[in-house]
Amino acid sequence: MKPEKTASDVENDKVQPNYAASIGERVRAYRARRGITRKHLSDQSGISERYLAQIETGKANISLDLLMRLAQAMVVPVHGLLPTNGQPALPTSLNDYLQRLSPSQLEEAHQLLVEHFKPAREYHSGIALIGIRFGGKTTLGELLATELGLPFMRLSQVIEEQGGMKVGEVLELGGQRTYRRLEREALEWIIKEYPLSVLEVGGGLVTEAETFQRLLSNFYTVWLKAAPNELMRRLMTAGDVRPLEGNNYDRALEDLTRILTERDADYRQADYLIETTNRTVTHCFQELLNVSQPIIKKETP
Repeated sequence: MKPEKTASDVENDKVQPNYAASIGERVRAYRARRGITRKHLSDQSGISERYLAQIETGKANISLDLLMRLAQAMVVPVHGLLPTNGQPALPTSLNDYLQRLSPSQLEEAHQLLVEHFKPAREYHSGIALIGIRFGGKTTLGELLATELGLPFMRLSQVIEEQGGMKVGEVLELGGQRTYRRLEREALEWIIKEYPLSVLEVGGGLVTEAETFQRLLSNFYTVWLKAAPNELMRRLMTAGDVRPLEGNNYDRALEDLTRILTERDADYRQADYLIETTNRTVTHCFQELLNVSQPIIKKETP
C-alpha cells in the first residue's frame, strides 16, 4: 500500500514540471530551429523515429545516454534539453517588468535590445540575405548583385566546393557538426576572398550563434521574410515536394510554421527586414536596392 501524500507532497506535485513533456518540447524546438527532419535525427542519433515521436510528445522516459545522443546529433548542449524547474530565464525583476508590456511594446523593446547589443561592425563585406528556403534569397540576390556590379555568392555552393560533396551528403555522412564546421569555414573564406559581395546564406545558419555573430559583424544583413502559407505555395509551384515526404500538407505547414517561430528571434537580429508575402519581385527588389545602395557606397572608394 502506498503511503498517503502529505500536504507538502501535494503542493510539490503542483509546482514540479512534467519533465518528460518539457524535454519533449525542447527537443521539438531545437529540431525545428535546426530544420532537421525526424528521420534525419533518427539516422544521426541511432534512435528510432517511433521512439523519437514518443520523446517529443512526452510519452517516453528518456535516459541520460539517449539525451546525450540527441544533443550531439543536433549540436546543442545537453543542459539545453533539460527543464529549468520553472525558473524564469530572465532576472525576476526584468521578467516581471516585461510581462506588463503590451505586444507592441515588447516588439519595440526587442528591437531596442537587438540594436543596442548588436556586434560592433567596423566595415561591411557587402549584403547578406538570410531567411528560410524559398524566401527569395537567390532571385533577389542575383538581381542585386547584377545591379550593383558585385559577385553573387551562395554559401551552400562554397561549402560543397570546399567539402568536395553535396550538402545533403555532408549532412548524411558527417551530420550537423561537420556541416556547421564547413559552414563556418566557408563564411570565413568569403569574408577574406570577397570583401564586397552579395551573399546568400542557408536558413539554419542563424541557429549557430558564433557563426551568425560573425556574419552580423561583417555584413549588412537583410531578412527576407514570408508567411508560412506563402512559402508552401512557392514550394508547391516549384515542384519541391521534400516537405511533404511522409507528411500531408497540413502537417508540413505546421512543421514550417514551427521552424519560423523558433527562428524568429534569430532572424530579427538582421539589420533590415523585407516582407515578401503578397508582393511582386519588382517591389521587393526595389526596396532591397534602396536599402543596399547607401551601404555599398560607403564601402566603395
